Amino acid sequence: MTVRRAGKAWWWAGGGLGVCLGFVALLVVGTYSAAAGIAGGVSGGGGAVALAKGAVPALYQGLVQRWGNLCPAINPALLAAQLYQESGWNPRAVSPADARGIAQFIPGTWAGHGIDGDGDGDRDIWDPQDAIPSAASYDCEIAGYVKDVPGDPADNMLAAYNAGAYRVIRHGGVPPISETQNYVRIIRSLEKSFARPVGRVAPSQQAAGAITYAQEKLGTPYLWGGTGTAAQNGRFDCSGLTQAAYDSVGVQLPRVANDQYNAGPHPSRDELLPGDLVFFSDDLTNSRAIRHVGIYVGGGYMIDAPRTGAVIRFDRIDTPDYFGATRVTQEGAAALPTHLPGT
Repeated sequence: MTVRRAGKAWWWAGGGLGVCLGFVALLVVGTYSAAAGIAGGVSGGGGAVALAKGAVPALYQGLVQRWGNLCPAINPALLAAQLYQESGWNPRAVSPADARGIAQFIPGTWAGHGIDGDGDGDRDIWDPQDAIPSAASYDCEIAGYVKDVPGDPADNMLAAYNAGAYRVIRHGGVPPISETQNYVRIIRSLEKSFARPVGRVAPSQQAAGAITYAQEKLGTPYLWGGTGTAAQNGRFDCSGLTQAAYDSVGVQLPRVANDQYNAGPHPSRDELLPGDLVFFSDDLTNSRAIRHVGIYVGGGYMIDAPRTGAVIRFDRIDTPDYFGATRVTQEGAAALPTHLPGT
């Protein structure tokens, strides 16, 4: 939520706003007419899984990439999804159940399954150099218990992690337990956010409605912490605007920008479509450092709530602090944790 570079003055001079709105409407319609033909050709993956740019903090990226390939049932994006869901990358996190560290091990479980990942002769539950390898090792150990069960090995591993290997073996796959089914769904959904896309990302079905909402707020004064309530006179900050825009089409996003980054897959700059969320940071290696977000409208522009003293407006996205983009999905947004230990 920092100062954004203003667009050209003509965007706001005289009838420029009306011209711009017409441009955006035509651009959205044209883009989605073309995108309709792309959706059927979206790749589902395959081959080695790479991590999306900056999704894992640089401090842990090498560990996750290395240990996420420990066995066939896991991959770096799935391991990243587990760690994010458990702790939000907080190595000092403590849950009400006394689960500890970045991987949220209970001390008793750690005693039996923690490993010395960095080879320093010490197994430290608080040290990500030990905890991340231990999380991968524990996943693979559990996967070994259910390796002969029909179905997807990762689904079965996650189900066994949540409900126990006996239930997965007994039911021949993910058991009919709502908590377990939800756990598998959430991690597999988050996995898509942490993986670097292979092929084109499917167009968003809610993007046009979100853009329409944001367009209607053009000219509204910025308010730090604003979420558009009547008490705030309908004013927003950057992530409050994007949250409200997607809420208007039935997609519930987290409140802050760095969590919104995980609400779907990440198209590259040259694959952006209207409705994508675009993010900005002073640290281009770490999504947790993101501090600004806007809604892409095409042509290199976004609608955003830039800073105190400014109004909701159009701004260029191609600046040195451009971090990346997210194509919001209902599934991705619903998978995001609503509360992380230690927050």
